[in-house]
Amino acid sequence: MGPLPQEIQHRLHHLGIEERHLIGYQLPFQPEQSVIVAGQDIYERPLRMSADTYSSWLELEAAAAESNITIQVVSAFRSFNYQCQIIQRKREAGESVDDILRVSAIPGFSEHHSGRALDLTTPGHPPLEEIFEESRAFAWLTQHAQAFGFAMTYPRGNRYQVAYEPWHWCWHPAT
Repeated sequence: MGPLPQEIQHRLHHLGIEERHLIGYQLPFQPEQSVIVAGQDIYERPLRMSADTYSSWLELEAAAAESNITIQVVSAFRSFNYQCQIIQRKREAGESVDDILRVSAIPGFSEHHSGRALDLTTPGHPPLEEIFEESRAFAWLTQHAQAFGFAMTYPRGNRYQVAYEPWHWCWHPAT
């Protein structure tokens, strides 16, 4: 499995992720970054993200509120180990690796490892569902998120060949 660290190769193999899954894989490797606790997500779990992402998130959230838009975080930082657990649970539920990788990143390649990715929702919309694109919150994000450094990573037909995720937004530091 290519130039990945041996421990990661071993964990991926244990999950049933083989070299063939990595050949031509479009997502870049994402080493885990330093994160801070930034409150709680909608499930009242500790919410973690990079300090810079948190600062920009607070500005975005406040600006949306000024427009009577409520935007909530479903999830943010996800460790390599947690991403492995997601894959393992899906495997145990009988899903094939190929089907899982159509909607979930290979551990080590999830943008959530960077501490900059946020999965977002709004009241009245089920989390992590395409119907989020019909919400006022999504319309607001589409018009204003870039001003706060956020971009939707997986629009329809994205270059990574990842399923459409209108809820997944990533903070990109200004360069």
